[in-house]
Amino acid sequence: MSLSLVQSRALLGLEAAAVTVEVHLANGLPSFTLVGLADVEVKEARERVRSALQNSGLEFPSNKKITVNLAPADLPKDSGRFDLPIALGILAASGQIDAGKLAGYEFAGELSLSGELRAVRGALAMSLALHASHVVTRLVLPPGSAEEAALVPDAQVYRAQHLLDVVQHFLPQAADAPAVEPASGWSRVSAVTHMQPAHYPDMADVKGQLGAKRALEIAAAGGHSLLLTGPPGSGKSMLALRFAGLLPPMTTDEALQSAAIASLGGRFALAQWAQRPTCHPHHTASAVALVGGGSPPRPGEISLAHHGVLFLDEFPEFSRAALEALREPLETGRITISRAARRADFPARFQLIAAMNPCPCGYLGSTQKTCRCTPDQVARYQGKLSGPLIDRIDLHVDVPAVASNELMQAPAGESSTDIRARCMAARERSMARQGVSNQALQGRALEQHLLLDEAAAQFLTVAAARLGWSARSTHRALKVARTIADLAGARSTQVTHVAEAMQYRRALRSS
Repeated sequence: MSLSLVQSRALLGLEAAAVTVEVHLANGLPSFTLVGLADVEVKEARERVRSALQNSGLEFPSNKKITVNLAPADLPKDSGRFDLPIALGILAASGQIDAGKLAGYEFAGELSLSGELRAVRGALAMSLALHASHVVTRLVLPPGSAEEAALVPDAQVYRAQHLLDVVQHFLPQAADAPAVEPASGWSRVSAVTHMQPAHYPDMADVKGQLGAKRALEIAAAGGHSLLLTGPPGSGKSMLALRFAGLLPPMTTDEALQSAAIASLGGRFALAQWAQRPTCHPHHTASAVALVGGGSPPRPGEISLAHHGVLFLDEFPEFSRAALEALREPLETGRITISRAARRADFPARFQLIAAMNPCPCGYLGSTQKTCRCTPDQVARYQGKLSGPLIDRIDLHVDVPAVASNELMQAPAGESSTDIRARCMAARERSMARQGVSNQALQGRALEQHLLLDEAAAQFLTVAAARLGWSARSTHRALKVARTIADLAGARSTQVTHVAEAMQYRRALRSS
């Protein structure tokens, strides 16, 4: 009778809970039992582990009664990340490796039938959880996952390519035996000590559209959401896909949070480290794909765009349920997914850039082509977007088509580097004044830091009453005005800033 313990981690949303893999070998009818609220892919580890041990030349105790417990028992476990700790637990219980040497290590990795280690999702979340626990623990992971985990500062991460590489490191060793050379597939992964400069498409590629570029600059400086409306081919997508290049460089904490969510969704690549994501889901995406869900809950596009940009092209063509699900995260920056068995909370602090045609044919108000749509068709098309959702978008901008002769003769536009410098200066002013971006100002903080001139306050009060604005529309216009003032370097919010902000709160064109 023998018992061994191996440490690993299970993912619950962005949290990586500690899991102890207990392996018990006893005499009796040969069997391999796995308990501990394991999902189907975890239970299939029995066959993967058996084949990996045998094909690696190790002994599988097939004449023993093997019981594997994944503790705590009430914590759901999924994926193949427990293959490696289960295999090591069996080897330790059977005396093939030294169980005492396993202390201070945590393991995760999926095993192939030949014993090769395969990458797993959520390696960065596991490393972040270890870092937050302030316990010195070495993390052993497969290639691909190890490089992710090493992004966490001061992380002790080891990469192993094969089960035998791990086994060789924990072989029993007599006191007078010479030291065993480390396996060629076992190595410590160096932590990333600096942020690589991110590369985005340049705004200089866009000719004309000075009004839309000005709105994008305001949105980048204050963290505001934006709706671009214009005919096909006017440059809405081109502008939106270059918006991330106007945002300030990511801090280390922002880069880690963004990378952890991408790792959880299986989308992380080292080439994308410290680069603000731009998520561009197709308009056929469901509400679950957009905001997250499933069993177990997975992050959706709004969470994968955390600290980045969510670009929704053909905005009215998304399902009503998917669009209405955006209302809460646009306000709170988080999404809570509640199911009968589990509840997951994901961050979703993204900047929404939406694009749409003004009508079904796309040419309402165009000077180049005649619109074929009836007023009723236009009303139905624009009616797909609810008032509460439109009210939550700070900037509404028309993007008219540029004539071909103007397009060919126009010089290159201003570069993203120059625009980003102004946006960063405005953000630094707002952060020094209030500690958050202007878009995040709420309640008393908005009143305190707005510094609204008396003339500007009177002007906005009269205009909001005549236009029938809601309280939310008024507050969002004030936030935009504060951002315009920051871009101008003004201490207070003046009439000219409020007037410019008001032009971005107009209703959609209906005739």
